[in-house]
Amino acid sequence: MAALHPQLVADTVPVCRLALSHVLLMKDANYPWLILVPDRDNITEIFELEATDRDTLMDEISFVSSRLKTAFSADKINVAALGNMVPQLHVHVIARFHGDPAWPAPVWGKMPAAPFGDGDLDRWLEGLRDILQP
Repeated sequence: MAALHPQLVADTVPVCRLALSHVLLMKDANYPWLILVPDRDNITEIFELEATDRDTLMDEISFVSSRLKTAFSADKINVAALGNMVPQLHVHVIARFHGDPAWPAPVWGKMPAAPFGDGDLDRWLEGLRDILQP
């Protein structure tokens, strides 16, 4: 198993494991914000993945995006692989809403992360694990 970058460890909570990727929940209650991290060492870009892994990652992104959109009735799903701050390949999948704190701008740098309230994190994790079962 590839070790997670320290920033990912600090900013997220593990949700589940898919065929290729670890699914993490961003510690920000402002948005349903998941991060997929392929379990491969020394990969910083999607194009560096082997073709079969790249196909699997695209399938996982589509699967997670679809489940988030349906479960949260999202207006839009944002998908991004930036890696400017965290070089380990990771893909953000964020459910967005017309009334969310950053709409229509990107989520980065708009609002401070909102902590989950008492018991909320456990409820989010349970719900996400439920919808992300294949």
